[in-house]
Amino acid sequence: MVLVATIFAILLILNMPVAFAIGISSLAFFIVSPNLPVEVAVQRMVAGTQSFPLLAVPFFILAGNLMNSSGITKRLLRFASALTGHLVGSLAHVAIVLSTVMGGVSGSANADAAMQSRVLGPQMLARGYSGGYSSGVIAVSSLITATLPPSIGLILFGFVGEVSIGRLFLAGIVPGIMMMFFLMIVAYLVAKRNGYDQDVEIKRASFKEVLTTFKESIWALLFPVILVVGIRFGLFTASEAGAFAVVYALFIGFVVYKELNWKNFKESLSQSVTDNAAILLIISASSILGFLITYERLPQDAAELLLGITENPTLLLFLILFFLLVIGMFIESTVLVLLLTPIFLPIVTQVGVDPVHFGIIMMTIVTFGGMTPPVGVTMYTVCSIMKVPVEHYVKEAIPFMIGIFVLVAVLTLFPGIVLFIPNLFM
Repeated sequence: MVLVATIFAILLILNMPVAFAIGISSLAFFIVSPNLPVEVAVQRMVAGTQSFPLLAVPFFILAGNLMNSSGITKRLLRFASALTGHLVGSLAHVAIVLSTVMGGVSGSANADAAMQSRVLGPQMLARGYSGGYSSGVIAVSSLITATLPPSIGLILFGFVGEVSIGRLFLAGIVPGIMMMFFLMIVAYLVAKRNGYDQDVEIKRASFKEVLTTFKESIWALLFPVILVVGIRFGLFTASEAGAFAVVYALFIGFVVYKELNWKNFKESLSQSVTDNAAILLIISASSILGFLITYERLPQDAAELLLGITENPTLLLFLILFFLLVIGMFIESTVLVLLLTPIFLPIVTQVGVDPVHFGIIMMTIVTFGGMTPPVGVTMYTVCSIMKVPVEHYVKEAIPFMIGIFVLVAVLTLFPGIVLFIPNLFM
């Protein structure tokens, strides 16, 4: 496995696409190994995509793209503005609340951040907010989508770790809402300190305006509720919920809002094919490496190493989370979930940590890597769209990052916060 790790690191440094870096480095193991025929690698690639639960991923990606083409985003934006538009740092709060309600639609942090950078980014800069503050709040608040259903990351974690996706969806609700409040507190304090919105007269929306925008957004707000309730009461599995989500998005776009036309539909379909191809290629390549990890007994060796340091569940979780935080700065979250879940999940369950609890905090940390240098995808997406230097982003995103660290520490120390809803309903 040293050879695999070395080749993988070299290919990443050479800027090789992650899927190819994983595939080529894994294939090298088969070439030099006398006991494993190369044909096994091909078999593992095919077998890695032959999973019924995995069907949820392409369905939810298509549903999210259709929702974004159906006029839902602008309605949710008006609703978020009515709720928080009167606060100091108003547009930052709008971005955070919009990430929360969009989390139940897009399921993708990067997609949410890209959309907000185009819609809210110019408004924030025009209002006088600094580029670093604006890009920081948009990028870090998109992390909320990593916990709220239907998070693509939670689906992948459930698929790889054989953990109930329904319980994961329920477990993400409270942490997602808490993340919204944590980030809003930080946004308020920073805006107050920097004097944002001091020269702008901000009027609180009336109850009638809030109610009107709520009614306009009701179909989008109902979407995650229907999914969670449907999975909880056995109306459909997570994969079937994805198929339902596509039908729901088509109904909203063509019949209710009537803003989805054939041109938008084809664009959404094309974007979904591209997104799914990238994810499934990574999954296929990761399946080879996953086989090698098991073949070389890495989970058992890692368990012995970590348990040799401590058997205290809380301290063990913090050690693993620190490792995930560091490696997440260099490797994309989807890859980390596919590669590291089989290694760490058996370790934490061995010391009594609930796999659902671990899934929520793991997904939060590995997705957070997309908001950090040196290779954060979400960070570069936001900075490039808003034309903000990365160093300005890093400097002013630090308070929001600290807010996330505090939240993760709270969720780690008090697992009951995460497990309250799934234990109550399932």
